[in-house]
Amino acid sequence: MTGVKQSWIADLLRFDRRDDVFVTRPTAAGPGSRLFGGLIAAQALGAAGATVGAGKLPQSLHLYFVRGGRYGDEVELHVERTRDGRSFDTRRVTAVQRGAAILEMIASFHVPEPGAEEHPTPAPSVTLPDACPKEPDIEFADRFEIRTRPEDDSVFAVPPFWIRTRDEIEDDPLLRACTLTFLSDFGPVPVARPSGVPLEPEPGSSTFAASLDHSVWFHRAFTPHHWHRYEVHQLNVGDSRGLVRGSLYDGDGTLIATTAQEALWRC
Repeated sequence: MTGVKQSWIADLLRFDRRDDVFVTRPTAAGPGSRLFGGLIAAQALGAAGATVGAGKLPQSLHLYFVRGGRYGDEVELHVERTRDGRSFDTRRVTAVQRGAAILEMIASFHVPEPGAEEHPTPAPSVTLPDACPKEPDIEFADRFEIRTRPEDDSVFAVPPFWIRTRDEIEDDPLLRACTLTFLSDFGPVPVARPSGVPLEPEPGSSTFAASLDHSVWFHRAFTPHHWHRYEVHQLNVGDSRGLVRGSLYDGDGTLIATTAQEALWRC
């Protein structure tokens, strides 16, 4: 609609399109910083979704962060139409920057079907009234309101935490799934760190951390400007890698999405 201001996520998903190649607009950030993984993951899902027929919604995505991206340069998202089925469509996306792949993703889209609705309902690790407002020193955190446990005095937002967008996102399932993908990359890396390793290494430390891969399963409709609780639990540490599983719940305790990530921690 003419004259209606787009949300920040819709703006990030405005591409220059050449057939099934989608070119992003350069994103500004601090000099020398690595491209936020949640950003490029959301853009990759947005490009894949733009090639899918009406009525098919994101079901899951599985991606590898092949190498670090850079701010200030465009990214080409090459979409491969792996399969178009009656109920499911599958897409592969390769994100390329300066001629080199920085991300590989497989995404599945599904026509909603009626069926049983079941999931575990564990007690929250932190309730919304007990959580404290926080403005973490992480990229794009200003797009969100975040409330963490009172004892989280780090510069990050360490799960469990509550989160919602400051502004409403358009009532579009793909845009909202991309928003969920974006925020799902907040938190997993700190939870994946080995015991005894400081969350904020001293200057000059050789400690290095980075996301290696990331998965999201979309279970139910997501309303970004409503409060959601993100729980992330460590599953394994070994071979300089930490594996975590995340669960995103709405305010009523309904499971909205499940995530998984493995992070590299070199100490």
